[in-house]
Amino acid sequence: MEYVTFDPQIHDVNKIATLKYNVDFRTYDKLFDSKEKAIAALGKNLKKDECIMVIYDNKNIVGMLIAYTHDKQPKTHFNSLKLLIVSIWDHFVICDIKKDDLYIAELAIDESQRSKGYGTKVIKDVIDYAQKNGYKRVILDADFRNPKAKALYERLGFKVYNKKSFLKRGMYNMEFKLSPEDP
Repeated sequence: MEYVTFDPQIHDVNKIATLKYNVDFRTYDKLFDSKEKAIAALGKNLKKDECIMVIYDNKNIVGMLIAYTHDKQPKTHFNSLKLLIVSIWDHFVICDIKKDDLYIAELAIDESQRSKGYGTKVIKDVIDYAQKNGYKRVILDADFRNPKAKALYERLGFKVYNKKSFLKRGMYNMEFKLSPEDP
């Protein structure tokens, strides 16, 4: 597998927007009149950003990953009030990122490529990267409404360390510790 920084001049923006939509379709469906309108808004909002990685296997896009740290977060730019609302909702439910954390914000595998081990491989690659670069933990969120994702993360060694909810939306904040417990 290969990870390439997303660039709208090179990559299929609609495909990446669709993958992003699939991560949080329940929220987008509440705000937009249709899946197509949500994907169009997400596509217009996508800019080149080193926090967004396109995942390739054999020269085919199989997914996308958004991961970042406390000090290096994605550039925020909202071309849509509805996407700003999603960001505000996220603020109340996603992990609090500490200085030595690597946060997996979004991981989406193309529907045609699911159940082939890509999600597991990406998570293991992120953990390996975090270990090699001195992070203390890898953190991510599992939506209350997605027990399959939570079960996958638990199988990979993640543990729930917090639960957050806001306006009927909730997340399990999960961690994979890479170093001994802080005092």
